Amino acid sequence: MPDSRWTRTSRHSYNTRQHKVSAVRTPGGTLKAKRTYKTSNGPKCGDCKKPLQGIQHLRSSMYRRTKQRERTVSRCYGGAVCHACVRQRIVRAFLLEEQKAVKKVLAERGDNK
Repeated sequence: MPDSRWTRTSRHSYNTRQHKVSAVRTPGGTLKAKRTYKTSNGPKCGDCKKPLQGIQHLRSSMYRRTKQRERTVSRCYGGAVCHACVRQRIVRAFLLEEQKAVKKVLAERGDNK
């Protein structure tokens, strides 16, 4: 049976929150230390402050290692604003344009009289 003992490879030997390590068995049968990193709260919506779906909860330094498609969502304001707030912005912009058009029509009717 292979040896079930393993040692920490780094200088820091204590199992603190910042320095968690778990044992991983390699194909050769030896145990190695694998660093487990702290998780973050993840990105939040800029408007409603709810967590964004579809984006990993990583430390800010770890986002650099991920691909661009893993950091954002393929939508306008993807990765910055949630889907509900984007929809709200679109509806608000549409209603403002409709209101302008109605005012213009009413102004033209007033001029014709």
